Amino acid sequence: MTIRPARRSDAASLAALSIEVWVGTYLRQGVNAFFADYVLSEYTKVGFEALIADPDQYVMVSENADGIDGFLRLTKGSPAPITGLSGSEISTLYVQPRHHGKGIGKALLQIAKDYCRTYDEPSVWLTTNSENIPAIRFYLSQGFRQVGVTEFRIQDRSYPNHVLSLVVDPLPL
Repeated sequence: MTIRPARRSDAASLAALSIEVWVGTYLRQGVNAFFADYVLSEYTKVGFEALIADPDQYVMVSENADGIDGFLRLTKGSPAPITGLSGSEISTLYVQPRHHGKGIGKALLQIAKDYCRTYDEPSVWLTTNSENIPAIRFYLSQGFRQVGVTEFRIQDRSYPNHVLSLVVDPLPL
């Protein structure tokens, strides 16, 4: 496993990986036009090129011999859905399902912690679908605490999300 900063040339791979993870995680009963339209408009090569170029986005990829198998997107200055959270949000932490259990998620999460330490952020937060039990278990096992609930919206539909926060221990002096 190699972890490195995302490059513009990774944009199509990140879009494809995102579609795979999102559809596999949330569309368990089949794909309808409502969700297909969302996914195909949300996860695009052009969209990822913009994220990679944005100085407020920190995008790191995990790469094996065949390609990208996971990535982290940390957003600086992200408005939190509840009060008292830092400005650092783990906007995305995706690992291809066939690569779960290999330490990729933990390694990417460590990158997020190191980033927060570098920029003196005392914590990092994220949201995850309240029905995504495997992700919730993973984050809780890594020291996150549930600190609230928010909604993820697609057009006029909303879905409950857990708000999770992790206190980042400072670097030793």
